[in-house]
Amino acid sequence: MTTATISIPEHEDRILNIIKAKYGFKNKEQTIIFLLKEYEKQLEPEIRPEYLEKLKKIEKKGYGKTFSSIEELRKSIEKK
Repeated sequence: MTTATISIPEHEDRILNIIKAKYGFKNKEQTIIFLLKEYEKQLEPEIRPEYLEKLKKIEKKGYGKTFSSIEELRKSIEKK
């Protein structure tokens, strides 16, 4: 774990105290960790379930299939 000493302006310190009280944290460290985790969710949103379903459909249909030769591709196209 990393330890950091930071200077926080008065207004931002009040905001930390409000969040600390609202969520019942014991100290400002817990509050800052909470805020960082919430912000992290915005940086890397989860993949929506609709998109995962779309990917599964694409895999079933055979999109993205690779072919070793043009003849193999031609045979695949002519089957359909």
